[in-house]
Amino acid sequence: LAGLAGASSQATRVFAVAGSQRTMATESAKESVKEFLDKFRENAPSTMDLPSVPSDFLKPEKEVPATPPAKLTLNFYMPHEIEMDGAEVDSVQIPAVTGDMGVLPGHVPTVAQLRPGVVAVNMDDKETKKYFVSSGFAFVHANSVTDVMAVEAIPLEQLDGEAVKKALADYQAKLVNAKDDYEKASAQIGIEVTQAMESAVSGKA
Repeated sequence: LAGLAGASSQATRVFAVAGSQRTMATESAKESVKEFLDKFRENAPSTMDLPSVPSDFLKPEKEVPATPPAKLTLNFYMPHEIEMDGAEVDSVQIPAVTGDMGVLPGHVPTVAQLRPGVVAVNMDDKETKKYFVSSGFAFVHANSVTDVMAVEAIPLEQLDGEAVKKALADYQAKLVNAKDDYEKASAQIGIEVTQAMESAVSGKA
């Protein structure tokens, strides 16, 4: 128990330091914008409106609490769709290129590149939503907000196991018959993705 208490204390310190660094970065960005606008006012015609900056179009960021909250805030985006926006969840499992990574409230800030695999969102102790993603990135912030940006994502139950097996066989045949490096690389990418799909469908992922 003493060991667990020590680990918990260390995690809290790391969380607090990360939160402090993020606050400093945010304040630095605000000061930079203020300096720019002050210079603009000095030189721009009086009839010209002040320009907008990217932060004008962002939602207000959640403050970093002193201790990790009970829930993780998850944003799950694709280029063509928003799957989750500010969802309150227990945790999320991410297929990073360095290995599967579980994210809980209070996780140390990090950036992870996604590999083809399953993103498992634990909504609560009774419901888990699973999605197959092709690639992308995940951003874990100090304020217990996690952004998952996937190039493509589909609910796992919508994958057709037979179609996946056929696609895998087709890509394997293309690799054997590849005439140049481009065709070989294209086939290898297809094999990697469809093998990950097959593992996901069979429950091995």
